[in-house]
Amino acid sequence: MRNARAVAVTAAAIALITVVCGGCSSSKKTTAAASTTPAPTFTTASTGSPSATPTSTESPSGSPSPSAGATGAGTLVAAATIGKFQNILVDAQGKTLYLFEADTSPTPTCYDACATAWPPVLTTGTPTAAHGADQTKLTTTARKDGKSQVVYNGHPLYYFEGDKAQGDTNGEESSAFGAKWYVVNAAGDKVEGD
Repeated sequence: MRNARAVAVTAAAIALITVVCGGCSSSKKTTAAASTTPAPTFTTASTGSPSATPTSTESPSGSPSPSAGATGAGTLVAAATIGKFQNILVDAQGKTLYLFEADTSPTPTCYDACATAWPPVLTTGTPTAAHGADQTKLTTTARKDGKSQVVYNGHPLYYFEGDKAQGDTNGEESSAFGAKWYVVNAAGDKVEGD
């Protein structure tokens, strides 16, 4: 059983790296945004005990649309280095995840226009931590519409509509909808400062 879990974890890690680096090439063709924003680098730290490891060999599939907010079953949350930010939370496609300071508990307060600009990270299954994210800090909460939002260390997680590419952190320290927004580190804390 332990070997099966190790194989599943290895397969999930390979699939994650493949998804994140799938568009990588040695070509010099880049856009202005791509040339100024380095791709995230996933950490290789352990995710904890064998009981916290994923039991599925499913690879992250599809590309979640930040405007839709849904990431599907088994949402993956990982730690990555993006530019100056070390070990911040991203999804399986390297999209940056944020916390909202108005959320003072695991119950989300961002709805309507707020949720359009800051789509919640949704899941239809149990979220999984990888690459330095802590499985024990990863939970879910029910939104008013009954959908399940991913929570990390008591903070409901969100995308930012202004992040158009993998590795963007345009929402960092934004003030909107009555409070500030921050990227989240693997410890589950907001990251402040430039």
